[in-house]
Amino acid sequence: MILEVKNGCFSYNSRSILSDISFELEEHKVMTVLGPNGVGKTTLLKCIMDFLHWKQGETFIAGQPLRTYKEKELWQVISYVPQAKRSVFSYRVLDMVVMGLNASQNFFKVPDQSQYDQAEELLNLLGCRKLIDRYCNQLSGGELQMVMIARALISRPQLLVLDEPESNLDMKNQLRILDVIERASREMNAACLINTHFPNHALNISDQTLM
Repeated sequence: MILEVKNGCFSYNSRSILSDISFELEEHKVMTVLGPNGVGKTTLLKCIMDFLHWKQGETFIAGQPLRTYKEKELWQVISYVPQAKRSVFSYRVLDMVVMGLNASQNFFKVPDQSQYDQAEELLNLLGCRKLIDRYCNQLSGGELQMVMIARALISRPQLLVLDEPESNLDMKNQLRILDVIERASREMNAACLINTHFPNHALNISDQTLM
């Protein structure tokens, strides 16, 4: 079991947001969290990853309490893609993807050619080879989201967490994102946990859904 949440509860001051949440996600499976805006889907992901702290309950990653992981160890197991926002950074796409390896190496270490080759291979696998030499602040929303997913996948995480990855994208790019998620599970052996408010997307890609 790659992910387990037991009796998770969270509140903002006196307002209860999440109450007694429990579920499990197996390796290589896709789980969607389905619901309208404002019901706590993003809060749930933040609690799972300890960006926000459960008031009660606990998250387990690969059978181990998340709180017992050292930060570097945790981010070698998990990758996270937040909701899409336009980039203000003028990084080259290939450099942005290579940055996803920072969790497994010294931040100040200069990437070597093998790591750039790895990033190029991944972008090619995801159908994004044409973006390699472009700059992130010049990309469309859909293109940028694909790059951010590539950055999350380059470390070969056991668990990929995505917060509404298809939001604010046109239908073509939504379908591309869903295809990449399926391929991450099928070809890269990553379990995927995804927030969405599109029931048809949940139906198409999920092994299980939390509503």
